[in-house]
Amino acid sequence: MPPFDAAVTAIAAQARDRADEIERARSLPEDLGQAMARAGIFRMLVPECHQGLELHPSAFVNALTELGHAEAAAGWCAMVGSTTGLLAASLPEHWSHAIYGEHPDTITCGVTAPLGKAVADGDGWRVNGRWPFGSASRNAEWICGGCFIVDEDGQPAPGRHGPPDVTLMYFHRDDVRIHDNWHVSGLKGTGSSDFEVADVHVPKDRCVTMGSRPRVQRPLYHFPTLGLLAMGVASVALGIGRRALDELVELAGGKVPTGSRRRLADRATVQADAGRADAALKAADAFLHAAIDRAWIPASAGKPLGVEHKAELRAAAAHATWAAVDAVDRAYHAGGGTSIYQQSALQRCFRDVHVATQHIMVAQPIFELTGRVRLGLEPGGLL
Repeated sequence: MPPFDAAVTAIAAQARDRADEIERARSLPEDLGQAMARAGIFRMLVPECHQGLELHPSAFVNALTELGHAEAAAGWCAMVGSTTGLLAASLPEHWSHAIYGEHPDTITCGVTAPLGKAVADGDGWRVNGRWPFGSASRNAEWICGGCFIVDEDGQPAPGRHGPPDVTLMYFHRDDVRIHDNWHVSGLKGTGSSDFEVADVHVPKDRCVTMGSRPRVQRPLYHFPTLGLLAMGVASVALGIGRRALDELVELAGGKVPTGSRRRLADRATVQADAGRADAALKAADAFLHAAIDRAWIPASAGKPLGVEHKAELRAAAAHATWAAVDAVDRAYHAGGGTSIYQQSALQRCFRDVHVATQHIMVAQPIFELTGRVRLGLEPGGLL
């Protein structure tokens, strides 16, 4: 087994053993986050020239699926941290070196939604904003938030193509206030609280404009940022789906339901649910990897991806997420009353995967965008 794969397997085992602790804490324990950082998990998509691993997207998907199978919150934090690392390919070289290159074990996270406002202030920006869903923010050294560049009256400046650009500003954790408001049904251990900055000064070039051409021109960075983020969400969901199916298999082999003389595994309905869930998960995984392989052809030739490739990546990610939901639901219901107890992993899988579905990158409206492309229309939104 390659060293990185072995490291992911070891971290997954630790996370699985500490699942109850992670959920109670409502955030990733500091020592586990640091162990993940040392293993290179947050550097999966950072360029090699900045001490990253620069993994093929399929290897990224496989790592997150394994972590999601072990402990969904750990997988989710790995997804957010590693996809934020993509920005190292677009930041000015000196900032990429300072944040990532000089500190290979650093953890970065962020939210792309443009809920901040940045006003020109001398040699930089004065930034104010509050962002929800700050996963892994308590573990991060640097946190970024999406902003609109505005004038003194708060009016957004026109972007390169007309509408205002979304600019991701990097904040050091000492300048960020994290609100303790992550009280939710699932993915409890991600620590996805709101974070806020007030009149924080950011140097003029410590930021990245969404959709701009990456400074590092390597195949990985020809993939769209939103596409890789969506694939990351889907990978964690697939891991949760596989875990639910594995839990059902273990339960069904020994449980004899009340009022029955047959094991759960001997029931035809349970057999069908297990078979359908297994097939759906494997098919979704295959589609995701096939879409990656097709997109890798132009990317490895140094060409930007066309709208068809981008749409297929997003469709594959959304499909995988909802296939995982169906698999979890089947396993949860097949498990009967056993599924509802706190000690059952099935109830946690059920809660976690249904929270994952609410991420904008894989929510149901994505199929409208990808369907428009299939019908020969403009997508009508970012892919």
